[in-house]
Amino acid sequence: MGFFRRFRAKVPTREQIQANRWLAWLAPWLGHPRLWHWSRRGVAMGVTLGVFFGLLIPIAQIPLSVGAAVLLRANVPAAAASTLVTNPITFGPVYYAAYHLGGWVTGERVPAHAADLSTAQDIHADAGIWQRLRAMGKPLMIGLSILATLLGVSTYLIITLVWRWRTLARRRRGRRGVGNGQNGQ
Repeated sequence: MGFFRRFRAKVPTREQIQANRWLAWLAPWLGHPRLWHWSRRGVAMGVTLGVFFGLLIPIAQIPLSVGAAVLLRANVPAAAASTLVTNPITFGPVYYAAYHLGGWVTGERVPAHAADLSTAQDIHADAGIWQRLRAMGKPLMIGLSILATLLGVSTYLIITLVWRWRTLARRRRGRRGVGNGQNGQ
């Protein structure tokens, strides 16, 4: 079974999405057939939106990505499934990388070990979790924004190129079969 078939098998169905209580506000718009069509542009845009919101927003990723998919006429199941790019396994490494990337971009001093935030200049060892998160805020948000944008655009380009390559390969195989007298007779 190919990647695309495995991916389609794992995405939520139309009924699952329409029955979701968090997506009820989108019900009037979810009936548009283009939102459910598996086209190159629709899938590429849906996955891009899912990756973008999955990386950028820590909560309510699916409703936001589905809402954006409705506005941009992207594939809704692909948008919903792609938000799972961040999950309990990938959450830590993604946020760690984003924090360091944001610190590098802003020029703010980031502790050598990001989990040891008590070593930051403006945080004391007895600081609470909210002070620690506030100190991480700017580098983390800038890093997440950069990662979400870069990975979203990269995802769109990769899906578009792979889809185009597969389409051309199928056409070439089809032409070779017809040209060699293998047209099914």
